[in-house]
Formats: sequence, structure tokens, C-alpha cells
Amino acid sequence: MDYKEIYKAMVKSRYFEEALDRAFKRGLLHGTTHLAIGQEASHVGLCYGLLKGDWIVPTHRTHGFNIASGSDVYRLFSEMVGSRDGIAMGLGGSMHMADREHFNLGSSAIVGSGVSIAGGAALALKRDKKRNIAVAILGDGATSRGNVHEMMNLSSVLGLPLLFYIENNHYGMSSSASRMLSGSLSLRVESYGIKAKEIDGNDIDAVVESVKEAREYILTEGKPYTLILDTYRLCGHSKSDSCVYRDKKEEQLWKKRDPIAKVEAKLDALTANRIKAELESDVNTAFTKAIENRNNVLTKKELFEFVYSPSFSPKRIGKTHVGSYRDAIYEALYEILSEDDKAYLIGEDIGKYGGCFGVTRNLIDIFPEKVIETPVCEEAFCGVAIGSAMLSYHPIVELMYGDFVTLGSDQIINHAAKIRFLSAGQFDAPVIFRAPMGGTTGHGAQHTQSLESMFLNVAGLTIICPSDPFSAKALLKSANKSNNPVLFFEHKGLYSTEGEIGSKDTYLPIGKVIVSGEGDSVVLGYSRAMCLAKRVFKNRVLYVDIPTIKPLDEEGIANAVKGKRRALIVQDAPLIGSVAETIYRIISKYIDEIIILTAEDTQIPFSYELEREILLNEDKLENIYHSWFKTEEL
Repeated sequence: MDYKEIYKAMVKSRYFEEALDRAFKRGLLHGTTHLAIGQEASHVGLCYGLLKGDWIVPTHRTHGFNIASGSDVYRLFSEMVGSRDGIAMGLGGSMHMADREHFNLGSSAIVGSGVSIAGGAALALKRDKKRNIAVAILGDGATSRGNVHEMMNLSSVLGLPLLFYIENNHYGMSSSASRMLSGSLSLRVESYGIKAKEIDGNDIDAVVESVKEAREYILTEGKPYTLILDTYRLCGHSKSDSCVYRDKKEEQLWKKRDPIAKVEAKLDALTANRIKAELESDVNTAFTKAIENRNNVLTKKELFEFVYSPSFSPKRIGKTHVGSYRDAIYEALYEILSEDDKAYLIGEDIGKYGGCFGVTRNLIDIFPEKVIETPVCEEAFCGVAIGSAMLSYHPIVELMYGDFVTLGSDQIINHAAKIRFLSAGQFDAPVIFRAPMGGTTGHGAQHTQSLESMFLNVAGLTIICPSDPFSAKALLKSANKSNNPVLFFEHKGLYSTEGEIGSKDTYLPIGKVIVSGEGDSVVLGYSRAMCLAKRVFKNRVLYVDIPTIKPLDEEGIANAVKGKRRALIVQDAPLIGSVAETIYRIISKYIDEIIILTAEDTQIPFSYELEREILLNEDKLENIYHSWFKTEEL
């Protein structure tokens, strides 16, 4: 064991965090921070026991892991002052410090949320047949999160090379573990068939050796493993925490177990003092330089470069054939799995059962290694998909019903949509989340919602809602070529709808409207609502189909309606906070006569008659058609 190098890493971490603490107290830094003073043996011991190619996913208390894994101190300080020299160019701050060069997928500010991202990295490593592992780092408080339990079960079921690294520092913010945790952490873990070991997290020898043993076990046995470290933070939870909830005698007892002092005792005094003096100078110099350059920030224009990855330029060639909306999506999935070595499907009941709506039917027989069935654990498998996408995979997630997107929403909103931004372009998340949405099927209020409006304010997401078989296949193929996370909502009421389907070489551009027909009257909408409108209005109007509702093609919409006499906007979701409201804002500059037809603002009833009445239906469209054209004909 090279105690000299270990000591350097531990002291550097301590000095870095002490410098942050002083800077916050002097009012030099913006925002907040979460220090881990006293837990240095946990950070350094983990990274010292891993090998190159092993990925870590830290918690919001991340600085020590960044320093232990090799992140540059000046770049960390620069991140804290918000400059472009920062590890995330000032976009992430203290709680979001990804470092691809040093195999750090980035810390998560959502407690326990990053665990499934680490699971995704582990899946990618397993599929790539690499002799490496991923580490999900979490605290004692996170062990009560549902995502953690979902991920423990899923990792055990899939045999992922994943180390759960639990730092039990005895406090989840201000709540003591003794009051908030029932039973034993080890027994919790072992109930999922995962081996667990409890160790002294302030003993560097125990930590390093246990990490090495865990790593070997994971790769030899093909199973996940858990280390539970008994440690303590000698500081508050965050910059404003005075630790009034802790006993001072307890704090003094843990100070006597300071892990740095334990390692220092293994060195001669002259060597230790020289190391401390050199590191104190280096850290102070890096901090001073960061402060001097703090005004070197990204421009707003540069910031927007990290919201979406550059778009894919599609092509549309080849013949068409007739088939259903369901067939179109199946064909797209088949072709993606055939053509893309990095693509795979993941979700519940997508194997022999073929998915709830028969879309994936026999794909597990054709691509047994590319169809991954999971337990019921939406948050976990959405996170796994995202984590693997960050390591260059192209997963396609099937959420059994669009309503269940709420269960995976933490992963979709806080990770998929933000990782490119928070890592300043180090990572992308090219994941497709397929979700059957909408009513007409009599499944009741929790299985028939149109929830696309919920995600309209989430920057970084692409939301696609195709209205016919042609656009469904072509846009799903294009989504697979995108480096952005895509919510792909398939309306259940369209699965049996027949129409033209393009060949395997047919793609459509994401983020563009599809304009067809002609006339001085225009109908604008997406998904089932547009399909119904085309049945009713036939060739009498200009159609502006808007399959990509985010990002919205505002220019294309405006250009299509200029000079038109009147407009009808249709959608299946309720009006408030929806696409229809945005379309109205755009076209009201050009058209005075505008009608909006949407679902009513209520839950979806089970009753067939009531369900039909509150949703957009052909009768409501017929009334508009007659008021527009039959009156004129008379």
C-alpha cells in the first residue's frame, strides 16, 4: 500500500473542502455545497481499489470522489465559481461534477437517483464484455428510496457488475440513521440475493482491500455486491448547517477517528509535513486562480449548445407498403435492432408476451440478446437505459402504459434531459422512451391519460406523437439516430389504423411539421386528434401535422398558416398548459378565426359513453366541418 500517495489524495481533498468552507463563509461563492470532511478514507479507498475503466456515480457530496479519481483541483474550483474553466463549464456547480476522462459519470443531486445510472453503466460494461465494474455510491439515507430497492432487485436479476457503495455517515441531512432506518442495512441488501460486507470506512486498509475483494467477486461470480462503510462527516450537511441535531461528545469521539490522522501515523513527520505544505500551497494557488478567472463565463448562446445534441439529417427514399400503426412501430424496432449493434429493448413483459399491445411480439425470438425483460421497476429500468446510453448504447424503453411515465419521470427529467447540460457536453443520453398513451380503450383514469403536456417545460427532451403509420415508423427510426432523449408517445387508439409505411431507408426530420392538403382553412394538431380530423375533413383543408411537439417547429407552423382564413386546433390532451395553447399563440398573429377542440379537463371515466364525450371525437369535428362547409354550400 502506497500510504504516501494515499495521504496526498486524502489531504488534497480535505484542503479543497476546507477552502470551499472558508470561501462560502466569506461570501465569495454562489449557491451551496455539501462537504464530506472526515470521509476521505471512503473516497480515496474506493478509487485506489478500482482499476482504469471502472465507472463511478457519486452522490451530491462528490468533491472527494472527484479528487480521488483524478479530477483537476483548479477545474473543480472553477466550477464552484461558475467559470468556463470548470469541470462542467460552470453549468453544474457543487452537486454535478461529471468527469469522463476519469470515468466519473457525474454526481446526482437527487438522493438515491444516480444508483440506476450506475446500473446502466454496469449493463453497458457487461454487454461490451469488459472486465470492469460500475459503482453506485449512496448514503444511508438513500437506502430508503424506492429506486435503490428497485435497482438492487434488478441488478441481482440481470447479474450486473455493480458495486453498491453505501457510506453510512449516520445522518441523512439532520435525521440520524438510528431513528430513520429499521433493521439492518446488510439484511436489507441480502434479501435481494446480494452479498454485503460492513467495514470501518475510516480505515484506509480495510476500504482498499474490501473494494478489491468486491471487485474480484463481482467479475468472478457475475453478481452485484455491496459494501457498507461506517464513517462520519465532521462537518454539517451543507454550508448553512450548524449541526444543532448532533451531540458534541459524539463529534469529539469521531474526530479522534479522523482517517487522515490514521494514515499520517504511518508516515514519518517530515514527509507528512512536507506533503501538507506542498498541497496547501497548490490548493490555495488553484483557488486564487479560479477566483481571478471567475468572470470568464459561458455566453447565453454557448449555454444553449448544451441543451440539445446536434440533430440528425434524415432522408426519405424507397417504396411504401400498407400496414397498421402497430406494424409500423414493429418494423422500425426490427430494423433498428438489425442495423444498430448498440440498440436494445428494455421493459416489462416485452418478451414472449409481446408487450401489452403486441408491438414487440416475436422480437425476443429474433434478437434474444437485445430484448431485456425486467421486473416492475420503471424508475430503475429507465435509469439503467440512461446510464448505458451515456456509455454509447441506444436503448429503447417500453413503458407499458403512458401513464407509467410518471414512475420513471425522475430519471427522464433529472437525468436524461439534463446530463448533456450538466456535463457540459461530456455525455449524451440517446434513449427512446416508448409509451402508449390516450383514451378510447376503457382502461379508466390511470391507464388512459394523455400526459405529454407535463413534459413540455423540460428542456433537453424531444417529444414525438405521430398520427399515422408512415410518420410513426419514419420518426422512430430518426429518433434512434438522435443523440437526444426522446419521449415517443404512441396513441393506443391508433394501433389498428392502416396506412402507408415507408421502407427501411425512410426517415423524417425530427422537429418539423408535415404540411399536406390545400385550402384557405387549416387544421393543426398531432397524434389521434389529427388522424380523426383527416377522416372528417378529407381533402377540404390544409393540414399541419405536428408530430414533434418538443422542440416545436414554430416557424413551420407560422409559415403554413399565413394568408389562411380560419383555423382549427385539435389535440387529445386537456387545453391548460398544452401544445394547443402554444399553437394558438403562434397563429393568432395571422388568423382571427380560430377554434380549439381538446379533451375536457377531467379524469378519464371508464364508461364508454362518458369517455367518448369528454375526449375529442368525430361528432365534435363534424360540427365544425358543417359550420365551415355545409353553410357555404347552402
